[in-house]
Amino acid sequence: MTTFLAAVFLFGLLIFFHELGHFLLAKLVGVKVLKFSFGLGPRLIGKKIGETDYMISAIPIGGYVKPLGEEIGEEIKEEDKPRAFNNQPVWKRAAIILAGPIFNLILAYLIFVIFLGVKLPVAIPNLNSMTTTIEGVAEGSPAMKAGLKEGDAIVSIDGTFVHDWNEMAEIFSKNPEKELSLKVKRNNELIDIEVTPEPTNIKDEKGEEIVVGRIGISKKLDFKIVQSKEIVYAPLKGMEAVYDWSVLTLKVVGRLLTGGVAAKQIGGPILIIDSAAKAASAGVFTYFNFIAIISINLAIFNLFPIPVLDGGHLMFLSIEAVRGKALSDKIMNAVTKIGMALLILLIVFVFYNDIVRVIVPWIHGK
Repeated sequence: MTTFLAAVFLFGLLIFFHELGHFLLAKLVGVKVLKFSFGLGPRLIGKKIGETDYMISAIPIGGYVKPLGEEIGEEIKEEDKPRAFNNQPVWKRAAIILAGPIFNLILAYLIFVIFLGVKLPVAIPNLNSMTTTIEGVAEGSPAMKAGLKEGDAIVSIDGTFVHDWNEMAEIFSKNPEKELSLKVKRNNELIDIEVTPEPTNIKDEKGEEIVVGRIGISKKLDFKIVQSKEIVYAPLKGMEAVYDWSVLTLKVVGRLLTGGVAAKQIGGPILIIDSAAKAASAGVFTYFNFIAIISINLAIFNLFPIPVLDGGHLMFLSIEAVRGKALSDKIMNAVTKIGMALLILLIVFVFYNDIVRVIVPWIHGK
């Protein structure tokens, strides 16, 4: 139940802020908004205030804003045409679309400002410090017995390339007492090393004792710490924290596209739900810090130039601004279908990753 509530609150807050951005900008520039729904699916309850139906729908994860004239081919009364979304100049439509991701950044900003205002720090990891280069080898450990040394970079484990320290550590953790074949980079040369993780008893998030594999290597992960000594500086420092997390997210996306980060590291709703539950159990600070980070990720993901996402709509508007007229409905429909197909493939892929990383270990009791 705790997991469900943590997930519902997280998704609800993220999507509410996103849709609130679209809604407020639409109202601000004079576009008629027909619906503002918290949740998806059938309408449960609601109240029409003025021209907008404010409602709660059956599925609590999600939400949407429906401005007049957003859909292709929508019938619009003559007197409503000046206030229809599709009849607005490019800059107004772009502002409405862009407001969603911006409000997700605002949500993260507000969370960080509150943390900094009460003198809690915001930590941003240094991506370069998360490489697989070993900084320490414990005396008498499996790593030392196998011949691993400080400065070695582990390239692959049993033929699987590893891209960061956490990914590598997870493999060792899941394979106690199993001999693993490592490909190691030492002084610009690749060497082969066999190592067997030593079984170690630890306690998981629930406080239950489990057995994991350890080989006795260590690394100091580097973090940038954003702090505010006085409450008056919190708003400025909050902007710095959002900026740094946004830059880190873009770097991860860049490495993902160039192969520097494994595609299997991409997570979806199941992983987010699992992580949200763990963050909630770790405390209020950890939970809301997680919400802020996911909100920044959501903002950036929504700006990808993929049809059906906000970034795709902005791409169409950019083309319209250059051409002086919108693309035909036929082209828009065709491109949107392609974008939807790509998005569905991405969803299937992240769900597969989630099942492998969360559901399968849960079934096996790991």
